[in-house]
Amino acid sequence: MAGPSPRLHQRVCEILASEIASGALSAGAYLTETSLADRFGISRAPARHALGELELRGLMQRVPGRGYQILSSESGTAPAAPSSHPAGSDEKIHFLSSWELIYRQIEIEIVSRTSLASWRINEAALAAAHGVSRTVARDVMARLQQRGVVLKDDAGRWLAPGLTPVHVGQLYELRWMLEPLALEQAFPHLPDGYVAGCIEFIEQAIAAAETVTGDMLDRVEHQLHSELLGYCDNRALMQAISLPQAILVAHHFLYQPKTTGYDGEPFLLEHLDVLSPLASGDIGAACDALERHLRISRDRAIARIRAAASRNIALPDLPYLERQGHVKTD
Repeated sequence: MAGPSPRLHQRVCEILASEIASGALSAGAYLTETSLADRFGISRAPARHALGELELRGLMQRVPGRGYQILSSESGTAPAAPSSHPAGSDEKIHFLSSWELIYRQIEIEIVSRTSLASWRINEAALAAAHGVSRTVARDVMARLQQRGVVLKDDAGRWLAPGLTPVHVGQLYELRWMLEPLALEQAFPHLPDGYVAGCIEFIEQAIAAAETVTGDMLDRVEHQLHSELLGYCDNRALMQAISLPQAILVAHHFLYQPKTTGYDGEPFLLEHLDVLSPLASGDIGAACDALERHLRISRDRAIARIRAAASRNIALPDLPYLERQGHVKTD
């Protein structure tokens, strides 16, 4: 009788150990929970577990603020486990449930249109458009609702509200009330060297100002507002924060292409203003800087949304979306 199937983190660990042993993953390269989650289509928990296991084997070392650095396989305290998977193989499809296979595409399709209008979402048409069951479509909508991308109106119909200045302002108002509190509670749990690593990454982004990409800016935003705040162990608070942070889902679209009108990206310096006092243990100054950053970011986000709306971007019609009117930017 065959034994039990390996757990997700064990399968990821096996693949990565094989790739390190074969040289497909080079010594000195960095891996993060987020990169593994994206590659294998898993959540960050099994990704974190896999990285921890590889560190125990001596194949990686944790570098605060940067992720896990790959060591040469010879330096490991245990040999890499044999693998039936070729180096570089990607089993994402086996890790993902049906709704996860289509979720990211649908999220992008909807969010990229909310700067232009509000949209009614037809769940049955969504299922038909993506060739999935109504159950799968319902799971997608539930996740979008959890992320704050969609809501149900008084008639119980799905709606993706347009990113109007009023709506964006309300989201940011909640953020500057809640995120400093989460930062204060996360601070005692931050690993040694974590903040220094975050500062180093931002300084690299500032140094690359001429060539900085939207993906890099996304990473900087995620580093402070998701990863660092994620060390807060107040689950009720973090759940409350998740709704106003729905605006972060739209940032990737709004940064592609970058809106003109700013010299560089001022939020990089604002993030440094938060992290620098944090590094010296001045949590009060860090919380004040975070609130200032979010208040300024509200105006910047509204300007980007207005710019996106003014460009009259022509996006293809989708059979499951019904426009409910243009976004009012006044």
